[in-house]
Amino acid sequence: METSLEKQPYESTKEYGGFWLRFAAYLIDSIIVGIPLTILSIVIFMIFFGTSDAFNMMISDPSYMEAEMTDAETLAFMGSYFGALGVTFLVNLVAAVAYFAGLHASPWQGTVGKKLLGLKVTDLNGDRISFWRALGRYFAMAILSGIFLIGFIIAAFTEKKQALHDLIAGTVVFKK
Repeated sequence: METSLEKQPYESTKEYGGFWLRFAAYLIDSIIVGIPLTILSIVIFMIFFGTSDAFNMMISDPSYMEAEMTDAETLAFMGSYFGALGVTFLVNLVAAVAYFAGLHASPWQGTVGKKLLGLKVTDLNGDRISFWRALGRYFAMAILSGIFLIGFIIAAFTEKKQALHDLIAGTVVFKK
């Protein structure tokens, strides 16, 4: 009787995280990140618009909306709006990068949603990914997967169940 003690490749000894399990993890993460960021975005807009005379007039005097705003009021309003929009974008970007890239590169090797569902992100050798690889994976997901969700749907058809951002970043999601 002959036994083989050869080491099998990492991929063949693990089960890949499938589309629906990963989708459920993403929904959990979207709730975890989305609710606080939505509240924070509202607060940011309230702070910016709370300092705008035009906005205060709109709230306190409904007839104000029927009249035309002066150029100065229009500029003040637009300054508040675009200022709030810029700050909100930066806060959301930093928070999303910290959450997704930070947790994928952490010893957890995944976000809270992935951890709850028993998934982890690795490189193709089964090792933990670096922050830079996780950052590239995040931006590939954020930019490319938003196009009709094609980037995510690809995971249902690839051998290792890799989404487009996994293929680009050289990562794979395994069940623990």
